[in-house]
Amino acid sequence: MFAAIPSAVILGARGHPVTVEVHVGSGLPGFHVVGLPDESIRESRDRVRAAVMSSEAKWPNDKITVNLAPSQQRKSGSGLDLAIAIGVLVASEQIPLDAVHDMAFIGELGLDGSTRAVPGVAPMAGVSTAGELVVPVANGHEAWIVCEGQVRPVAHLRELIAVLGEERAPWPDHDLTVADSDDGPHPDLADVVGQPLARRALEIAAAGGHHCLFVGPPGSGKTMLAARLPGLLPDLDREQALEVTMIHSAAGIPLPPGGLVTHPPYRSPHHTSSEASIVGGGSHSLRPGEISIAHCGILFMDELPEYHPRVIDTIRQPLEEGEVRVSRAAHHTTIPSRFQLVAAMNPCPCGEGGRPGGCDCGEARVARYAGRVSGPLLDRFDLRVRVHRPDVDDLLSGERGESTAVVAERVRAARWRAEQRQGAVNADLSPLELDSVAPLAPDALAVLRFEMDKGRLSGRGYHRIRRVARTIADLDDDPPDVIGEEAITLALDMRASIGPLRAGTVAA
Repeated sequence: MFAAIPSAVILGARGHPVTVEVHVGSGLPGFHVVGLPDESIRESRDRVRAAVMSSEAKWPNDKITVNLAPSQQRKSGSGLDLAIAIGVLVASEQIPLDAVHDMAFIGELGLDGSTRAVPGVAPMAGVSTAGELVVPVANGHEAWIVCEGQVRPVAHLRELIAVLGEERAPWPDHDLTVADSDDGPHPDLADVVGQPLARRALEIAAAGGHHCLFVGPPGSGKTMLAARLPGLLPDLDREQALEVTMIHSAAGIPLPPGGLVTHPPYRSPHHTSSEASIVGGGSHSLRPGEISIAHCGILFMDELPEYHPRVIDTIRQPLEEGEVRVSRAAHHTTIPSRFQLVAAMNPCPCGEGGRPGGCDCGEARVARYAGRVSGPLLDRFDLRVRVHRPDVDDLLSGERGESTAVVAERVRAARWRAEQRQGAVNADLSPLELDSVAPLAPDALAVLRFEMDKGRLSGRGYHRIRRVARTIADLDDDPPDVIGEEAITLALDMRASIGPLRAGTVAA
């Protein structure tokens, strides 16, 4: 009258094994769940009972106790329904115990007995050690990608009862062939008219993995530029693709047809987004936030000063460490969040940025507006580029610039050089590594010394300029080993100050 059925729950972006222990014994008829369940698990009593009866099985008229082990860990979600139903059927001797040997079950049940997809199956399947994993058909692809054992997709509880019960019917044939996961072409960079400096900055950001901030009036193409950055980036490797897929699965984001995320993700949350939605957490399962969903991809924050200051400041630590630690009173988890930050803002509250006859913002008002973005976060942008509205002649000429395919080829070559040289993108270079892979020519060193003597460049800014200059050099057909004055000057031009100061002024 006892059964122990393996299953799993999700916490953050990680799966955690759970053993569903079911005891059916004498006493007043009832159904009790212990082991720190949340409300959705407590409600499984009614879902599981209706599903069992709809599948033409018998619901025991006895006292049923369900324990979710380990009992000290809080559980959430409806993914334990299938394991609870099988546990009840095994404990009531409607399914032989040996029929479920070395099997695990994950899935939600409908009142009619049908199985329904649950978020987070990929990370939950990744921690399963059972030889066979039973999941809903809708979750079959993502489970198949990460599970080491045999994946058994089922569409209805009745199918499981037929396979595991006295009938011993064959497993239902649900096709798990992985389809093409291509999500279509990216927006083309050729659509961007003019903007030579901004286009160059976008190429440098893609090649070196640099964080980038565009500052310009409305209609200058800031959002348009950011949307074209993912098309310049190479596809994810196998390890990155698995990690990103698990995060997206845990967040409940629909996966590509093949179940595996192969392209760098692009996320653009609205500036009214809450702190929990950006960083993660907000529930017992501590679901991933936007900075984790953008892992190995792009997080675009449009209208940066309009975000709540706390939201802006909370992303500083993940930017440096590549992960976010979300803690609550009962539990905590660490979620990967190594993303490339691209942001956009207006030069002033009205957006016109001092244009004669079009802007009436005083210096004090502009300073307050720019001050909404903290200095520590601002300093983490390797590229800070002023963007201006394109000329009328450029708009009417109909002439298109270089396409995404052409620029992406240069980006791919530059990233390959960096990978062969130091095993990482240039944005991740430490100061010690810079001395060996980005030595400065005397004329380049003189330029940086001049800027630092004038107080326009800090020590942190000095290293960031060198990283950008290394990327600029890598984009050449014949990249130099020593960084020259031209690359340093261009890197300085792409580090404009933010606020009421004139464009092009270098900031620390």
